[in-house]
Amino acid sequence: MSTTTAELLKGAAELFPGEVVTSAHVRHLELPYGAGRFALITLDNGFDHTKPTTFGPGSLANLNTAIDQVEKEAADGDIVGVGITGKPFIFAVGADLKGVELLKNHDDALAIGKGGHEVFKRLSGLAVPTFAYYNGAAMGGGVEVGLHCSYRTVSQALPAFSLPEVFLGLVPGWGGCALLPNLIGADRAVSVIIENSLNQNKQLNGKKVHELGIADAIFEGADFLEQSLIWTANVLKGDVKVERPDVDRGEAWDQAVARGKSIADSKVHGAAPAAYRALEIIANAKSGDLQAGFDAEDKALADLIMGGELRAGIYSFNLVQKRAKRPAGAPDKNLARPVTKVGVVGAGLMASQLALLFLRRLEVPVVLTDIDQERVDKGVGYVHAEIDKLLGKGRVNQDKANRLKGLVSGVLDKAEGFSDADFIIEAVFEEIGVKQQVFAEVEAVAPAHAILATNTSSLSVSEMASKLKHPERVVGFHFFNPVAILPLLEIVRGEQTDDAALATAFGVAKKLKKTAVLVKDAPAFVVNRILTRFMGEIQNVIDEGTPVEVAEKAVEPLGLPMSPLVLLELVGPAIGLHVSETLNRAFPERFTVSPNLAAVVKAGKRGFYVYSAENDFKPELDPEVAALLKQGDVVLTEEQVRDRVLDAVAQEIGLMLDEGVVAEAQDIDLCLITGAGWPFHLGGITPYLDREGVSERVTGKKFLEAGVASVPA
Repeated sequence: MSTTTAELLKGAAELFPGEVVTSAHVRHLELPYGAGRFALITLDNGFDHTKPTTFGPGSLANLNTAIDQVEKEAADGDIVGVGITGKPFIFAVGADLKGVELLKNHDDALAIGKGGHEVFKRLSGLAVPTFAYYNGAAMGGGVEVGLHCSYRTVSQALPAFSLPEVFLGLVPGWGGCALLPNLIGADRAVSVIIENSLNQNKQLNGKKVHELGIADAIFEGADFLEQSLIWTANVLKGDVKVERPDVDRGEAWDQAVARGKSIADSKVHGAAPAAYRALEIIANAKSGDLQAGFDAEDKALADLIMGGELRAGIYSFNLVQKRAKRPAGAPDKNLARPVTKVGVVGAGLMASQLALLFLRRLEVPVVLTDIDQERVDKGVGYVHAEIDKLLGKGRVNQDKANRLKGLVSGVLDKAEGFSDADFIIEAVFEEIGVKQQVFAEVEAVAPAHAILATNTSSLSVSEMASKLKHPERVVGFHFFNPVAILPLLEIVRGEQTDDAALATAFGVAKKLKKTAVLVKDAPAFVVNRILTRFMGEIQNVIDEGTPVEVAEKAVEPLGLPMSPLVLLELVGPAIGLHVSETLNRAFPERFTVSPNLAAVVKAGKRGFYVYSAENDFKPELDPEVAALLKQGDVVLTEEQVRDRVLDAVAQEIGLMLDEGVVAEAQDIDLCLITGAGWPFHLGGITPYLDREGVSERVTGKKFLEAGVASVPA
């Protein structure tokens, strides 16, 4: 490596004093079958698998020193090959993002890209063949260091392998964009770099890595390294010939890039640059000029590191990986009571989904009740059918399936079902009187220590508990639909909820593997309040006269998972109307009830759109809905609509923070990312509002401090 790059890495290391440095240990061994002396580099940061190995500047310098050693040995004829592998369960998971957050200027960002390239590409320049042994989780730079090697093997047990950079707002910047398409073809590379990243950072397993041609051989996890070394010996002796299919550099390459662009357009609508920068590099990699590709990666990496999208992406990553594990405001976990039996009031779809979740995660008896035997049987039947599906997919074995089915039951009599339950959750009709009656009935038969939880989406938990003898044990436990997929759980503290009830709720949430956020008992809590304000403003501009398609298209630059009216269809117009009515009663000056939405609900329509095969099942305005719409004559442009909507959202978030609905703006973003699927690359919403100047325009200040989801000042 050049002195300049060594100095560059040293300078980068000084910017990142807190790096968890990865060592690169070199050991020598004799390969089987007399194949010769071999150097094996092991990447290890000295911690167990819960702290994965990363590459910061100090780590790259260590790898560079190891390569200095094996380069000399190879040149002197002392070794026949070099291998690189990781510590148990972890190969390496890429660049250390904590260091990236600290970078303040373009030159320092460029140094990170150049440093990684200069070190990694030395592996392909050695005088002997090089081998990467993907023994465990490999992501980003961990994948890329292996791409610079001559050959690769992968463990059958490897659970997670990806190039997740585009998901975070970067490009694979240490060779991924240039090397991968030249190894497996542009179309497969687009799937790994663009499609999987934008599909919620989808991971590959070992089998898929081998099928794609990224790895040349696959071996069982138990003796993976031993088998890899035997295979290496056979390759070096010429007994195993590695044959790779020719890469199509014709029209197929251009078609792959075009497919990648259409995926990016459908996911981020041009609002986030990372995917498009990655596609440019993949397109140019068609020439096979790797150095030109590496230079383009350096430039793209530095540009994106100094841009808002990456900072928002890292912010999102930190929210989901760190803040979610330590919920702000949660009481001492030692106050939590054990939960050995769960009761569910209701046996409809939502209640049945909750029963299934509690059953699978807690593995304790779960009992459902409802107003008649037919509903109870249907609820229990749903849970049994879902367990059978898990059995069919091999997710549980027959014994586990039988045990889970044996733990779920249904009864009509609440006294029979709940007399020994520790945690009882209601999922009945969203009407305060109904819920108060249910809680009164449950309190009369439940043990004194039992927690009473409500899955209400918008009603007051305090009001629900107000007529009980012990309102202190009532807590809001608001799940998001579909329950099995969306991680968020809004835990609502009522006016009289005590710490023991709250601690128990957080303890249960953790066992359910949900992201729990503490929320004040305020109308519609967090996600529904923001979404209703957002959707309400869209409805307002439609009611005033703006065409539906203009209103919908206006918010495309946010890169939301679906358009507002498609989301309304998913939620259900009746539920949307109900929540808007609830919020209108609480805040009539800001929340409206759309007469057009009321008309759609009254007409029994499932949404604003119809879908047909002739139109590739794309949403088209339902003619019957169009006939119902009564609009004014105020027609806004897309930009005007977008300003209206974003101003409304910023105002609402400002008010929620003033009211103390959550501890900080970070909790609002965590809720939107995990409960409403708002884009990672936006950081939820507040970094975007700050970046676009909306926060200051509406509230007079930014929601986040400089450097939190932006380049440090």
